[in-house]
Amino acid sequence: MMAVATSEHDAELMLRVREGDAQSFALLLAKHRGPVIHFLYRMIQNRAVAEELAQEVFLRVYRSRAGYEPTAKFTTWLFRIASHVALNYIRDGKHERNQESLDGESAEGIARQVASRAPTVEQEMVREVQLAEVRRTVELLPAKQRAAVLMHKYQEMDYAQIAAALECSESAVKSLLFRAYETLRAKLAHMAGRG
Repeated sequence: MMAVATSEHDAELMLRVREGDAQSFALLLAKHRGPVIHFLYRMIQNRAVAEELAQEVFLRVYRSRAGYEPTAKFTTWLFRIASHVALNYIRDGKHERNQESLDGESAEGIARQVASRAPTVEQEMVREVQLAEVRRTVELLPAKQRAAVLMHKYQEMDYAQIAAALECSESAVKSLLFRAYETLRAKLAHMAGRG
């Protein structure tokens, strides 16, 4: 059984990739492909496009291997590339609103199936509607705010990692997150009493 790679191990693997070790690249790809696709999906709202963009991200990682230096955590570097790819996609107007069906197979759908007590059909429908509304509201945030929220909440990255990924200061990240969470709180305030 392979041990879960630590961030130090990720950097070691990337250094091996820099030296031409294809197996190390395959290990990095296997470990990080899912989280990158999940991040891109939440940015773009289209599974097929997210998977294509993830290929672009890992292609850029591979092409950048010769210049890789482990100055930051590997995941910070990886999500900087993923952020650039997503923000470029959105900025370039390639972003079509062809979103997947809200009841489509997704990581959230799988996670919802693992519950300690089974909710009623009505409770599940209300929860689905609420999750869909939260997703839509996050999706409507400006792209940089959305990226910061997704990295903070779903990738559990700290301010320094997000700042490195978005190439801005930690205070700029705090400001982005503050504005994003204020917007979300205001737009989703009507949901506070439900549940």
